Amino acid sequence: MTLSNFRFSRLNAVYAGLFSVVLLGLLAMFGTERLSSLVFDEYQRLKPREYAQAPVLVVDIDEASLEALGQWPWPRSQLAEIVNVLASNGAAAISFDVAFPEDDRSSPSRSLETLRELGAEISFPDGAPELDNDVLFAEALQQAPAVIGFALDRQFVSKLPEPKAGWAYGGPDPKAILQKYYGSMDVLPLIEQAAQGLGFFSFIHAFDGVVRKVPIIAVSEEHTYPSLALETLRVAQQASNFIVMSTGASGEADTGLPAVVSVRVGGFTAETNADGSLWIYYSGRAGDNTLPVKSLLDGSLGSQQLQERIAGHIVLIGTSAISLRDLVVTPLSQVYPGVNVHAEIIDQIMSGTFLHRPDYMAGLEYALALIAIIFMVVAVRPGRFTISAILAMLMLAGAIGLSWYMFAERHLLLDPIPLLFAILVSYFSITLLQYLGSEQEKRFIRNAFGRYLAPSLVERLTENPSALNLGGETRELTLLFCDIRGFTTISEELSPQELTQLLNNFLTPMTDELLKSQATIDKYMGDAILAFWNAPLTVENHRTAALGATVHMANRLDALNAEKGYGIRMGVGLHTGECLVGNLGSTQRFSYSVIGDAANVASRIEGITKYYGLTLLFEQSLLEGGTTIPEGYRALEVDRVRVVGRDSPLVLHTLIEKSALNNEAAFYETHDAFLAAYRGGRFEEAQEIISRLTGMAPDRIRPMYETFANRLSGFVASPPPGWDGVFDFTEK
Repeated sequence: MTLSNFRFSRLNAVYAGLFSVVLLGLLAMFGTERLSSLVFDEYQRLKPREYAQAPVLVVDIDEASLEALGQWPWPRSQLAEIVNVLASNGAAAISFDVAFPEDDRSSPSRSLETLRELGAEISFPDGAPELDNDVLFAEALQQAPAVIGFALDRQFVSKLPEPKAGWAYGGPDPKAILQKYYGSMDVLPLIEQAAQGLGFFSFIHAFDGVVRKVPIIAVSEEHTYPSLALETLRVAQQASNFIVMSTGASGEADTGLPAVVSVRVGGFTAETNADGSLWIYYSGRAGDNTLPVKSLLDGSLGSQQLQERIAGHIVLIGTSAISLRDLVVTPLSQVYPGVNVHAEIIDQIMSGTFLHRPDYMAGLEYALALIAIIFMVVAVRPGRFTISAILAMLMLAGAIGLSWYMFAERHLLLDPIPLLFAILVSYFSITLLQYLGSEQEKRFIRNAFGRYLAPSLVERLTENPSALNLGGETRELTLLFCDIRGFTTISEELSPQELTQLLNNFLTPMTDELLKSQATIDKYMGDAILAFWNAPLTVENHRTAALGATVHMANRLDALNAEKGYGIRMGVGLHTGECLVGNLGSTQRFSYSVIGDAANVASRIEGITKYYGLTLLFEQSLLEGGTTIPEGYRALEVDRVRVVGRDSPLVLHTLIEKSALNNEAAFYETHDAFLAAYRGGRFEEAQEIISRLTGMAPDRIRPMYETFANRLSGFVASPPPGWDGVFDFTEK
C-alpha cells in the first residue's frame, strides 16, 4: 500500500461526498431565498434593463406641488381639474396610484349640510351650484380614459368591486394557484363607477422589504382582477378583456400542473411566473419622464409644450413625497416612488423583456449541485492541494459565470447558491479529510523514520510521502556495514556501564555522520551499524555520499580516540546493488529494513576488512555511475576475492589519503605492478615488489601489504592449483 492510499482512499472521498449531499439536502430544506435574492439584485445592478422609453408619463405629487397646492388630500375638484387637463391634452390613459376610500371631506356640500344642521338658512337665487367635489371628480373621470387603483387584502374580508374587463383563458383555469384575496380597501362607489378601469396596486414585499416581483393578476372567490399597470395598459389600448395563457394551451408546454404562462392585453403580452406574478426587471429610469403635478395648473408650461408631454402617453399619478409614505425599496434603490414601480412594469411589458424563473429551475440547480459534488469526489486527488484549490476556484467561477450568462443573455434566474455551496462544501470536506490523513501520515512517517533518517530527510518525506512505498520495492542501494574491531575482547574488559558508555560514545558520532550524508539507519546490532542510501528517498550520487560518510566516520573515530583515550578500531564494508526495501516484519511489529544479496555482500566485505587490516573496503560497484571520490583521497584496488556462496569474484578497493603518500605516482605505479605480478602467478616477483611497497605505504594500509606478504610466502612454497588471480575465502 502506498502512503497516498494510506492517507486518502477513495472511500474517504465518498464519505466526503455523502456528507456534502446531506448538507445540500439541509440547504434545500431551509432554502436559499435570502442569499439568492441578493445575488439577483446584484445582477440587476450590474446590468439593469435597457430603458424602452415607452410613452409613460409620471405626474408626481412631489414636495414642491404639496407646498404650492396645499397638504394632501387635495379637494377632488382640484383632481377633476387635473384629469381635465390631462384628458384635453390627449392622454392615452390616466391612472391613479392613489386610494379613494371615502367622501371628500373638503367638499362644499359637506360644509353646507353641516351649517343647515346647525339651523342656518342658506339659499341661492339662481339655483344651487354644483357643490359636491366627488361629483365633479366623477364627471371628469367619466370623460377621460381613467383608471382607479385600490388595495387588496388577503385577511380582511369585505365586498370587492366589480371588475371592468372580461377574462378569457387559453388552457386549464389556473385560478387555484393565483394570489387569492378576500377583501379590499373600499373605493367610493361614485368614483368606482365613473372610472373606465380598476386595478389593484398591491406589491409583494420580500423578507427584506424589497419589491422584486408583483402579482399582475389576482383572484377573489368570484372575480379575477388585473394589477394597476396591466389595467392601465388595457385602457390605453381601449381593449375590452385580458387573455390568460396557461400550461397546456396550444403552443404552451404542459407540465401537468396548472400554471400561468402569460397574460395578453391588446397588443402586448406579459410573461409571468406560474402564480401570475411578474419578476420586475428594473431599468431604474422609469422616473426619467416625470412632471410635477403643479406644472399642470400653474401655467409654467405653455399649451403646446404641455400637449407634447402628455399626448399619447400613459399617465400615472402618484407621489414621491416622503410625507405621503408611498416609497419602496427596489434592487436598484433604497428610496423609490411606488408610482415609478408601476411605470417600470408598463415599460417592461411594452419592451417585451422579462425575467423568468421556471418551476423546474430549483430542481435543475440542485441537480447541478449534485453533479458538482460527484465531480469533486472523482476529480480531487490525494495530496494535490494546490490543484484541488485551483479546480475548486475554476468551478466556482464557472458556477457564477453560468448563472450570470443565464441572466444576462437568457433572462433566466439561475440561482448559483446551491452550486456554489456544493462546490465549497465538497472541496472543504474532501480537503479536511486530506489534511487529517496527511497529518496522520506525517505522524506515521516521523514515528517510522525519525530514528533512521536525518531530520531534513524526515521533513522531505512528510512533504512528499508519495516517494515512499511501504509495501516493499526493489531499489538500487548503497549499503554500509560497520562494527568495532575486537569488540568481544573489549567487552570482556569493561563493566556493563562502561561498555554502554563506550558504545554510545562510538555510535553517536558515527550515526551523526551517516544522517548528515542522507543515509537511512536500518538497525544497530550491538557494536555494529547497518545503513543504506537511496531509500526511502532517492539520493542523487548515493555512492559518492557513502564514500564521503565513511571518510568522516574515520575522522570522527580518530577524534573520539584522542578525546577519550580509547583505542577503538572499526571496519566498514560498502557495496552497491539491488535490494528489497520496505516495511518488513510481522503484523504486530515491523520496521523499515532491507534484505537481499547486496546486503549480504556488504556484510561479507566488512568482515574481510579484518583480514586485510583496513578500516574501509568497498566493491567495484561503488566506482560506477559517476562516483566522485572524496576530496584529498584516491581509490586503491586491493584484491579480487571469492566469498563462500558466490561464484563471481568481488573487486575490492579502499581509499588512501593523498597527503600520506610521499610520491603518489610512484606508489600507484608500483602497486599496479604488484597486482599484475600477483594475478599473473609470478609470486616471487610479487614478493620482491611487496617488500618495496611496505616501505612506501602509509601506516593505515601497511597491514594490507603484510597480509599479502604472508600469503605470498605460502604461494611460493605451494602455488595454488588453477590460479586465476582471485583469492578464495573459505569461511564466512
